[in-house]
Amino acid sequence: MLPVTAQRINPSILSADFVNLQAELEAIATADLVHVDVMDNHFVPNLTMGPPIVERIQAVSPIPLDMHLMITDADRWAPGYAEMGAYSVTFHAEATGDPVRLARRIRDIGARAGIALKPGTDPEPYLELLPEFDQVLVMTVEPGFGGQSFMPDMMPKLRRFAEARRRSGLDVWLQVDGGISKDTIGIAAEAGADTFVAGSAVYGGVPEERIAELRRAAATHQH
Repeated sequence: MLPVTAQRINPSILSADFVNLQAELEAIATADLVHVDVMDNHFVPNLTMGPPIVERIQAVSPIPLDMHLMITDADRWAPGYAEMGAYSVTFHAEATGDPVRLARRIRDIGARAGIALKPGTDPEPYLELLPEFDQVLVMTVEPGFGGQSFMPDMMPKLRRFAEARRRSGLDVWLQVDGGISKDTIGIAAEAGADTFVAGSAVYGGVPEERIAELRRAAATHQH
């Protein structure tokens, strides 16, 4: 199954009930991908899950995995998540010594390669590298915790990537993660995002209804 919708909604299972994770995955079957946050308590001050849990998620999820690795030494660990069968593997620009080499390795394994930028990271060095990536994740909160408020001042950064994509004609997904809700998703869509990570905005109600609501809100504003 491949994501084909124009407004990709990727629920974050960071907001799910981990005791009933398989049921929580089945509840978001109408989404495009499931966003899986891996945190190591080093790159960010929080600890979530590692390869054994991700392997089980991969085995039972009704939709493909969109991995977001908030970990140090991404060069060493990121390829392993591609080898597990994840559809997309995103590593942080701040956690790799050679983003192009790592992206190529992930692609060689068969996954989509994504690069994530923290709010304080300058986008300039990565604009010319767009052909090396399948996805750019512009963080709209500081990575490491769920439930933070959306940072609208990240929209100029997102627009720069959107303009670079337009000029190049590349099919690069532009993802936003952090504080995405029915009230903020339109702001990100208008700035060029097409892939949206939402946690509490999905799991805070009936997931299928929330996913449809977010998709409609994004479509209204997407260029």
